[in-house]
Amino acid sequence: MHLSDILRDFKKFTNKAIIQTISEIPESRKLWLLDRFEFAGRYNKKIEFYKFWQDGNEAKEIYSYDFLKQKLDYIHLYPVRAGWVDEPQYYRYRSAIDYSGGKGLIDIIFVE
Repeated sequence: MHLSDILRDFKKFTNKAIIQTISEIPESRKLWLLDRFEFAGRYNKKIEFYKFWQDGNEAKEIYSYDFLKQKLDYIHLYPVRAGWVDEPQYYRYRSAIDYSGGKGLIDIIFVE
């Protein structure tokens, strides 16, 4: 099995699980979220109801620490480049706070 197959299957499974969870829990933005996901998949013949994930399947094998560090930096710096925060550790949905000595929302395993 190729990495791209695993990513495809992961996206398919999590898409269904996320939509089901949003549909079942009391969430004030439920209708808005479902409308956005329905709109995203409306003109794609492969999408039956809702589309959560963006198109694209660029799975990359991590072959060295330097390559991993490059990808981790990209993930941590995205909210800064997008203008959402001034420093990576201020964006609460990334592990950058953990790497800067703080404690984020979830437990992580540090890459060393």
